[in-house]
Amino acid sequence: MGLGIVESVFPYKVFPTQVVHELSSYNESEAAATNGFIAALLGKLLMHSRKCMWIAQEQQVYPPALRSFGIEPEQVIFVEARKPKDILWIIEESLKCETLVAVVGATDHLSFTESRRLQLAVEQSHVTGFIHRVLPRQQETVACAARWHIQPLPSITEEHLPGVGFPQWNVELLKVRNGQTGQWSLQWKSGQFCHLEKQSPALPSYPQLQTG
Repeated sequence: MGLGIVESVFPYKVFPTQVVHELSSYNESEAAATNGFIAALLGKLLMHSRKCMWIAQEQQVYPPALRSFGIEPEQVIFVEARKPKDILWIIEESLKCETLVAVVGATDHLSFTESRRLQLAVEQSHVTGFIHRVLPRQQETVACAARWHIQPLPSITEEHLPGVGFPQWNVELLKVRNGQTGQWSLQWKSGQFCHLEKQSPALPSYPQLQTG
């Protein structure tokens, strides 16, 4: 996956695929940063014209911008559903689809029982799931293999030129099955993750979900 030093904390030093990852955002800026981080991971998974689904109440991603993460817009099937129960049903059914390589689902609610069903689905289909908990209503314990919290960091332009620089994130791995937790500053540059030795100040921390 090209995550460099981050991958050293995973079992066998390999990013967990064919499991469900949980990512929580507590404000809009974190949600945007998390979507960027997910897109960067998808860019590594969607090789050889593979497909994925991105499910949410309303689309928060600008498809042409996905090219900066190595994804052609037609590789992503966007689905909108207004009711939370419909979103969870679509996520579960999508995770059962063996022709997909990954499924992204944005929701504010996920119970332990619901998360367990999602995990059972990927164990059969070998699809990788990313559940983005946007402004979660409760701090439920869930059955996901890894839990992340992504915060935006100020971008730095090339040689301090004006304009928007490369995306940078404060990446926290709060839980990983059979692995270790950690925190890193990462930048997305030239289609690759780059580890920043000197961490930039992150945004204020927010309550973390309970360890499940």
